[in-house]
Amino acid sequence: MTQQPEKEAIITVENLEYAYCDFKAVDGIGLTVKKGEVFSFLGPNGAGKSTVINALITLLSLQKGKATVAGYDVSRDPQKVRESIGIVFQEITLDRDMTVWEILEFHGKLYSMPRNERRIRIEELLDLVQLRNKRDIRTKYLSGGMKRRLEIARGLMTRLKVLFLDEPTIGLDPQTRMRMWDYIRKVNKEGTTIFLTTHYMDEADMLSDQISIIDNGRIIITGTNWQLKNTLGQDIIYLETSDNIAAIQLLRTLPSVKDATKKFRGILVSVHKDGTKVLPKIIERLRENGISIDTVNLKKPSMDDVFVYYTGKEIRDDPPGKNGTLTHRPGGS
Repeated sequence: MTQQPEKEAIITVENLEYAYCDFKAVDGIGLTVKKGEVFSFLGPNGAGKSTVINALITLLSLQKGKATVAGYDVSRDPQKVRESIGIVFQEITLDRDMTVWEILEFHGKLYSMPRNERRIRIEELLDLVQLRNKRDIRTKYLSGGMKRRLEIARGLMTRLKVLFLDEPTIGLDPQTRMRMWDYIRKVNKEGTTIFLTTHYMDEADMLSDQISIIDNGRIIITGTNWQLKNTLGQDIIYLETSDNIAAIQLLRTLPSVKDATKKFRGILVSVHKDGTKVLPKIIERLRENGISIDTVNLKKPSMDDVFVYYTGKEIRDDPPGKNGTLTHRPGGS
């Protein structure tokens, strides 16, 4: 079988640090993004994601470390970097009184695109983001999902090497989020590398070629979604028992158990083999030692499980107006 050549790096970061006064937001981060990938930075608000992305798009000057984007040094060639990238920020940055068509036309002019090229690209993008019938509507009359789609269209006006998406689906309903995922995949297939920051586990899982989990300014682990899940074992078993501490100590002695950790009211058990075959043995061993089982659940590892395992925390959504809140779980590993 012929080995595929390794893709070249289009983003590199070495020992990046950034501090706001006495608070170190980014603490010695290093990463590599390959050309043509969808790369996800997965973590809660406040983890350092936006600081890293703002440094890479030249909004923040590097305090320590090195970074290149599309072959250009972020510190020495910031203008070349900006000419090679598109950006969709967390917050809506559209002029409320301009129409959909005017937003795209103005952005094309800003980047000195020839008139004919602008018009062709605008028509392509209106179809891509399904806003053709809204082309003459002022943006203040668009729904949140339409505004987000217009933001992405604006970011795609120029032929980009890298598109940075900072929480692109934040605040959108599930149906609109899934449509946005389709748009992101289409853009990637056109040859654009995607650098995505998100606190949505399913988003990173569904879209990414590579995922880096970041927390407290540090990258904890990087890999594909299946590589990260496989670090937890083949299956995950959640138990609530009459004596969780004793159960953990006992389960860790079993050859088929990869790890057992306390989680909330119960125990998270990762196993090396098929969980349906291991579970009866676990139940039998616990009962032999006088430990009763109140709750049991068997499933495949998810990105949520991976995040909890490596950070001891989980991300949950707050009510409207807040997002990405960190919830600590007692005894997380």
